[in-house]
Amino acid sequence: MKWEGRRQSENFEDRRGVGTTGKVVAGGGAIGIIFLLIQLFLGGDSQQVVQALEQQMKPQTTQPMNALTEEEKVVGRFVSTVLASTEDTWHQLFRDNGMNYKEPQMVLFNDVIHSACGGANSNTGPFYCPGDKTLYMDMSFFNTLKGRFGAKGGDFAIAYVIAHEVGHHVQHQLGILEKTHNIRRQLREAQGNQVQVATELQADYFAGVWAHHEQRYLEAGDVEEAINAAAAVGDDNIQNSTQGYTRPETYTHGTSKQRVEWFTRGFKTGDLKRGDTFGELLR
Repeated sequence: MKWEGRRQSENFEDRRGVGTTGKVVAGGGAIGIIFLLIQLFLGGDSQQVVQALEQQMKPQTTQPMNALTEEEKVVGRFVSTVLASTEDTWHQLFRDNGMNYKEPQMVLFNDVIHSACGGANSNTGPFYCPGDKTLYMDMSFFNTLKGRFGAKGGDFAIAYVIAHEVGHHVQHQLGILEKTHNIRRQLREAQGNQVQVATELQADYFAGVWAHHEQRYLEAGDVEEAINAAAAVGDDNIQNSTQGYTRPETYTHGTSKQRVEWFTRGFKTGDLKRGDTFGELLR
């Protein structure tokens, strides 16, 4: 991805290197490490993981910031540039549809973070908190993605994840997250999971829409990196990797095939209005 020399976002905060006292301890049973791994790619509905993590958190205090390495600084500039690119794309798409886009914030962190949705740690994976309209990301997630779930490296895999979380912010702006949250509260767990899958697949679609409008900056292999990352975080792949079998009724993010399909649709169309994952999945 061609990113150097481009605008960086003013809504980016790098908290890496800020240490904490206290630590996160693993709980037992359903809120233990397996639970966290299955939920690695946290999306718009952060409540399940947040509640589990809050039970595992010990009090923490902030320590002085350690100096970032040059490589870490480069990663920070890249992430900030990608966020700025999403801002430009969604401002234009919202204007084209008679709306105003309000930009989200983004925080990079190490180890532990507190948000308006509660506490999280590095095992949680990237997530969007509608309570403070902020994306949170620990970059160690990508090491897990490659080492545990078979994703390939590359800067556009990171860009895809950012664009997916921004997709949840777009859903929040459009009122979709609130609607799906209210619907899920009225359904049994398996049916509610279907709604959550549709929510996640739409965020993948929106990531593809952003990539469509980013094409002049793409390089050979970029789209393949995004597709590979989307496949790696499919529920079936994660469950097979963590427990050796799948339970489709517990899926909350969609299969690898579904995630790739919806990202690809968004990339091909670039159209905000053609990502109706709910109609196709729930009728």
